[in-house]
Amino acid sequence: MSRLLKWTRGIGERTRGGYSDRGAGFVEYAGLLLLIATVVVAVVALDIDAQVANAIQRAVNNILD
Repeated sequence: MSRLLKWTRGIGERTRGGYSDRGAGFVEYAGLLLLIATVVVAVVALDIDAQVANAIQRAVNNILD
């Protein structure tokens, strides 16, 4: 019975905020910035921006011709 009581108390503390995730927002923000930086570096390194611009220009030219 004491295991069940401990379990229910633990669930209650978690739902009432007994366990804090302080700092989690900063870690998530830093991870997001790292992901965005990786994508930007990949786009610049692979010259994808020029490829996309050329593809759009060809599509516009096909429509106008």
